[in-house]
Amino acid sequence: MRSYHKTAEIAANPKVELCYLDDKHDQVRITGIAEIVTDRAILQAIWDANPLLRQYLGSLENPMLIVYRIKSTRVRFMKEWALDYHEVALS
Repeated sequence: MRSYHKTAEIAANPKVELCYLDDKHDQVRITGIAEIVTDRAILQAIWDANPLLRQYLGSLENPMLIVYRIKSTRVRFMKEWALDYHEVALS
């Protein structure tokens, strides 16, 4: 959402890290640069594939909608509680 504090933080510093944790506690961390997606076809595809997004925002034209693409600079994987990340090669 454009009105969220995190949106302002990303605008000021687009360096981000996303972390995914599965039900076995395996982790994937993606470090990179956040870019705002403006391509209408991509936004439409995301909109069409996400009923919760449609229900929450009502319209693709909602000015609060903001979608980011992360240009990854680093990807790491850690097996459950191993406390040792493994680098994933970027192509």
